[in-house]
Amino acid sequence: MLTDRQIKTATAREKLYRLADGGGLHLQVMPSGSKLWHYRYQLAGKEKTLSIGTYPDVTLAQAREARDDARRLVREGRDPSTEKRLRRVARVEASAITFEAVARAWHEQLKGTWAPRHAWDVLNSLEVDVFPDLGALPLRDITPPMVLTVLRQIEDRPAIETAHRVCQRISAVFIHAIASGQAETDPAAVVRKALKPVKRGRQPALTKIDEVRQVLHDVDAQAAHPVTKLGLRFLALTAARPGEVAGARWEELEELDGQEPVWRIPKERMKGRDEKRREHVVPLTPAAVAVVRALEDLTGRSPFLFPNNRHFHRPMSENALGYLLNRAGYHSRHVPHGWRAAFSSIMNERFPADRAIIDLMLAHVPKDKVEAAYNRALHMPRRRELAQAWADMLMEGMPAAGALLNGPRRTPKMPAAAPVAAASVAAPAPRPGRARAA
Repeated sequence: MLTDRQIKTATAREKLYRLADGGGLHLQVMPSGSKLWHYRYQLAGKEKTLSIGTYPDVTLAQAREARDDARRLVREGRDPSTEKRLRRVARVEASAITFEAVARAWHEQLKGTWAPRHAWDVLNSLEVDVFPDLGALPLRDITPPMVLTVLRQIEDRPAIETAHRVCQRISAVFIHAIASGQAETDPAAVVRKALKPVKRGRQPALTKIDEVRQVLHDVDAQAAHPVTKLGLRFLALTAARPGEVAGARWEELEELDGQEPVWRIPKERMKGRDEKRREHVVPLTPAAVAVVRALEDLTGRSPFLFPNNRHFHRPMSENALGYLLNRAGYHSRHVPHGWRAAFSSIMNERFPADRAIIDLMLAHVPKDKVEAAYNRALHMPRRRELAQAWADMLMEGMPAAGALLNGPRRTPKMPAAAPVAAASVAAPAPRPGRARAA
């Protein structure tokens, strides 16, 4: 049998020669000086040779182990050379099973069971946060530390709850792959407990009129894309949910040139279970219409008012609005969803008799089944009055929407808003029916 010393000191000769180790294994020394491991065997009366690898990449111990594995296959009547080719083909096929390919197949299979908005959000989160780092990798090459690195990048934005959701989605893709025989383990399941915990509670929001006016002022001063800044202004004026604004379509706008323009959000894009979803009609004030007019030349060819900067046929990410607020200095103080809390707090304080209508404007779903069946376009005249009162308070001293197309403004801190008396909007006459409890 060979020793490591014999192998190391074997020198090239004019012709190749072999050093036998036993059991069919030998080292072939080439005239060039390279040393190759080979295993000779017989199968079905024919002599064959299996190439094991080069020395020193394959050590003596490893070559003997490979020989023993090959001998077992021969005893079972299987050809080691054929098995080697099959393993090579399997590796090539496995390398073609990338995370992105499997994730898209998983999404395609399940998207029909989800609300359209949720289906879009799931795929968009993978496209934005996961595919750039893991999408092109074979499933078998993705390790828990690689998944954790992707999730840490999301946490650092910071978006801890989003990191948890993305982790669940990555895990679901691997479970799908395991069930279909394309993977053996789920690396996302391992890292789930390593994520930062989600702090439950109300989302940060400023709820004083002078504070929220300052938010808009500071946002206007940012060197951000005008579509994103107009999106945040539209969000503030309508008090809609960030996802509803991000996915707003031109076809949802009506009567922009008339006296009663509206934004009609289809029930498929509204929050809630299927049986609780209702179409929501948002009265548009002149300030909101001005935002739309400012967008026409920028995004009028897209199906969306606020398209993605890189993909014009896709809606803007909700994260873009959050990033803009963070850059303006409102991280952990005011989030995109905070405009709804601001609208609710300020308007209920000034118009307490309109609590039920304010809830209706926020598209809150009452627990009472009879109230839940409300037509979302009810009380539109009063809703339009309240929307105008909100816009008057919010837009006092602000530049026209078109001015946001010309770059950031650098101006002093906004003064406190002048008090707006509740009497500036006539109190409504008593209406039949009961108001929701606070």
